[in-house]
Amino acid sequence: MELKKLQNGSDIRGIALPGPNGELPNLTETESEALTLAFLCWLSKKTGIAPEDMTVSIGCDSRLSGEALKQAAADAMAYCGVKVLDCGLASTPAMFMSTVFPEFDCDGAIMVTASHLPANRNGFKYFDREGGLNKEDVSRIIFSAAYGETPRQKSAKDIEKSNLLDAYCSFLKEKIKNEVNSKADFEKPLAGLKIAVDAGSGAGGFYAADILAPLGADVSGSQYLSPDGTFPGHAPNPEDREAVKSISAAVQASGSDLGLIFDTDVDRSAAVCGHGREISRNGIVAMAAALIAEDHPGTTVVTDSITSDQLSSFLTEKLRLEHFRYKRGYKNVINKAISLGAEGVDCQLAIETSGHAAYKENYFLDDGAYLATKIVIKAAQLASEGKTIGSLIAELEEPAEAREIRLPVEAADSSSFADEALETLRQYAEAQPGMTVVAPNYEGIRISFDKEHGDGWCLLRKSLHDPLMPLNIESNSEGGCDKILRELKPVLKDKFCLEI
Repeated sequence: MELKKLQNGSDIRGIALPGPNGELPNLTETESEALTLAFLCWLSKKTGIAPEDMTVSIGCDSRLSGEALKQAAADAMAYCGVKVLDCGLASTPAMFMSTVFPEFDCDGAIMVTASHLPANRNGFKYFDREGGLNKEDVSRIIFSAAYGETPRQKSAKDIEKSNLLDAYCSFLKEKIKNEVNSKADFEKPLAGLKIAVDAGSGAGGFYAADILAPLGADVSGSQYLSPDGTFPGHAPNPEDREAVKSISAAVQASGSDLGLIFDTDVDRSAAVCGHGREISRNGIVAMAAALIAEDHPGTTVVTDSITSDQLSSFLTEKLRLEHFRYKRGYKNVINKAISLGAEGVDCQLAIETSGHAAYKENYFLDDGAYLATKIVIKAAQLASEGKTIGSLIAELEEPAEAREIRLPVEAADSSSFADEALETLRQYAEAQPGMTVVAPNYEGIRISFDKEHGDGWCLLRKSLHDPLMPLNIESNSEGGCDKILRELKPVLKDKFCLEI
């Protein structure tokens, strides 16, 4: 089933345009139509609403293939009698909010995006009124699309153009005005702040032009605000080190107080302090948590599995919060936070080091612009006290070294090989001096190393999507990562033929 290859966890991702090394498209208007009709069937079954009685919104980011895929999906829905709202260039979080904002009242939403992937890729993210779909939901949609399950065709309806992004911007602007509550100028609460925005040539340029600037901020230090699906500046990825260095340089060159960077579809973000300190990966987790620590003392923060020991100490010892280190995958982290809440555990934040941050107060929606908004609000409040946003995480320590090695798995049964490798590593670590297998642990094998044997930790895990095993290593000492690798040499050489 070729469509199965398009599933990437809870998203659809594929090759939409010919690419390097002879890549041929496997996600065209044909697949867009089939997947969209299957989504309608899924949504109709879940809600009990016939397609001809539904309202569904659809938008896309700046990718060159986005408009064609969006139009094919919109046409397919309209032909089935669905009221379709074409939101044009949009962000992924805004598409979900079309199910929340009463003036739109959508039963579902579709975003055409492939997040930070190369320019020739594209995909789909689906929403109902409860949020983004889970992996199992997407699997059902793919199965239906592959075997031709479609709604009954009805008389076609016209596709309506929508001003969703305007409503979304108004929502965030009102939040900033009300929470900053500037006595000097309520309508211009960001006057005096200089904020540089890097949209990575994706869909996020609106944040500078339509939110910050109207509220009085100087955004002249911003870069890559115009949508351009070739992504000429850098990878549209707030986790990418070169991208973060780029916005850091822009902040320092322009004398900005704060920098913000988004991925292509604006569901992830990172930040930079005025003096250039990068607030990404562990830093953005710490910042997101610090923003709610005062209002929610002792709340639990759910993170992915590769967060540092220093971050955990900052959350528990400095912020007095609880840290639940879980699995990679933003839906895994969000779903765990929701399940903990159902068990009676106060959990206000789920966040990946990639920049996916989902607050309970915002429907547990991973929304980069919402996180940026909370940062901006706090920056404005602190500025009135003569402080900077960096003061919130000034006590966060960083490891001396960090490294990730992606170990290829060439076995035909990659999952069984990975399980065997993890068990081999567990048994080896349990027998070695200076190594401690960390428990509880919810993904792969995490090992702590004492000062003599590396002064840090490693995590070996299965990849979420690819036939490989990422090995993350951090050390508190210079040269510690190499020392940890040497400690792991017997297992890495035996299972992966890796010479150290």
